[in-house]
Amino acid sequence: MKRLSRYRRHKAVGPALLIFALLGIGTTFSVASATTASQTTTADRSALIEEGRQIFLKGCSSCHGINSEGGAIAPSLVGVGAASVDFQVGTGRMPMADMSTQAMRKAPLYTPEETAALAAYVASLAPGPEIPTEAQLNYERDGSLAEGGELFRTNCAMCHNFAGQGGALTQGKYAPTLMGVEPKHIYESMVTGPQSMPVFSDKTITPKEKLSIIKWIKAAEKEPNLGGASLGRVGPVTEGLLAWTLGLGVLIGVAVWLAMKAR
Repeated sequence: MKRLSRYRRHKAVGPALLIFALLGIGTTFSVASATTASQTTTADRSALIEEGRQIFLKGCSSCHGINSEGGAIAPSLVGVGAASVDFQVGTGRMPMADMSTQAMRKAPLYTPEETAALAAYVASLAPGPEIPTEAQLNYERDGSLAEGGELFRTNCAMCHNFAGQGGALTQGKYAPTLMGVEPKHIYESMVTGPQSMPVFSDKTITPKEKLSIIKWIKAAEKEPNLGGASLGRVGPVTEGLLAWTLGLGVLIGVAVWLAMKAR
């Protein structure tokens, strides 16, 4: 006891106790703040999911079912993930009136906030591809232009045309043009495989390779038409057809003019 009393009178004891008390208070405050922040985040997430559920019931359940189980004209949304909803709704493809035709890109019906709520609701049903963040979409820094062109020609050009202009498929379907599409939506289309497009998982095309493809598409989008009209950049068939039609039309016109002058 005498030894403790001696240490208690030491001049360093006061500052040490003060530091210890401050550390204790700081730790307690950090734990309490983290718990409160976690509860707030959970509450916000629940509110967003509920908002998305209400939007879904009003605008989507007539085709996809009350519980997103799908139906005769629309597939189930269980497990498609937030990325699929963000792509389909964010590009205006959904909702659509006639499910028997191919969905076309158009002005979105829902706002970005409503789309985010819908995506959160569908994501809560079952695990699926998530919406890529801005950090994941830094294609200028992480992508390779040369590699992207090679990957595009190998995996995408047979449907979307070697210049990304789109092209015809079988049974009246088509691959849409990639010009003017947001990088986020290009990435989401690769991981979700909408409509006739296959799914390119991270094992097939890695995230970095996906960014390289996006970088090449954006470079092709900015490429000027040094030769004049691009004619869709679908190759020599269109150019030859135009030249043949114009040339033949001129020859026919000259023949008719000569025949009329001969009279």
